[in-house]
Amino acid sequence: MEIATVSGLKTSLGAYVRPVKAGEEGLLTQRGRPIARLLPIAGLSSLTQHFMNSMIKTGHFAFVAVGCAVLLSGVAGAQSMEQVRTAYAEGRFVEAAELGSALKTSESYALAAQSLAIQGHFFAEGEEKKALFQRAIALAKEAVRFDAANPEAHLQLAHATGRYGQAIGFLEAVTGGYATKVRESIEEALRLDPDKPGAHLSMATWQAEVVNAAGPMAGFLYGATRKKARRHYDRTLELVPDAKVVCVEYAFGLLLMDEDRNREEAVRLLERALQKPSKDALDRLYHEQAVARLASLKGG
Repeated sequence: MEIATVSGLKTSLGAYVRPVKAGEEGLLTQRGRPIARLLPIAGLSSLTQHFMNSMIKTGHFAFVAVGCAVLLSGVAGAQSMEQVRTAYAEGRFVEAAELGSALKTSESYALAAQSLAIQGHFFAEGEEKKALFQRAIALAKEAVRFDAANPEAHLQLAHATGRYGQAIGFLEAVTGGYATKVRESIEEALRLDPDKPGAHLSMATWQAEVVNAAGPMAGFLYGATRKKARRHYDRTLELVPDAKVVCVEYAFGLLLMDEDRNREEAVRLLERALQKPSKDALDRLYHEQAVARLASLKGG
């Protein structure tokens, strides 16, 4: 293993990158202490490579990429759920998915699935989006397999399946039975934990999206109604009144079901969301969406 110092890397980068390109690993030290590893990209998992590409595209660098080498700080695998939660909270969603997958528990697989579903929804496009959702579905199924009594596992299976259904389009989702699969997973989460906020929010959003897509046939085909959507949104707000995400999702759901009739109420919910602090990266993403949608509603 090639050992490099920080000062040596600055002055002789090429000398250290060449052996890494050839497949060797390097160790970076500072004042005699190891602080990072220099690894060949080809040896990294597809999730880590996707994470690196996403970070380069967005300009957020958690590493230094040079040619075919990548400098990664810290250890390769998570040692605890706390590391997975930290990566998730900081918005390192693909990294959180990889760390969660490595732990191989129902809880870690569920958070890994959630992380990839968020990555796909907010940052990916086209086929990449679908691939991330499919991977998230597989991780959520592992979460259920490890512990079928874990309501979060069923919720994240619903989340990933729903996102995939959105990506492939309504007609294909209907023929593939995705709407029913999502509803059944949410129902199981609620059966296991009747007061789970995320499950009520997911059920509300499912109702709203089916009403929007199926129109007058929503109730007949799937049992989805505006009244049920509101009931679940309201219950979620009762359980977590300070959640920014809930206010934004409630507003979006109302606009989906009937923008003209629900416009003023949606504006109030979005304004309420913007008054709440952003506690993590997901909150910040929803905050940005709320700002943009509020501007369009007031401008239009």
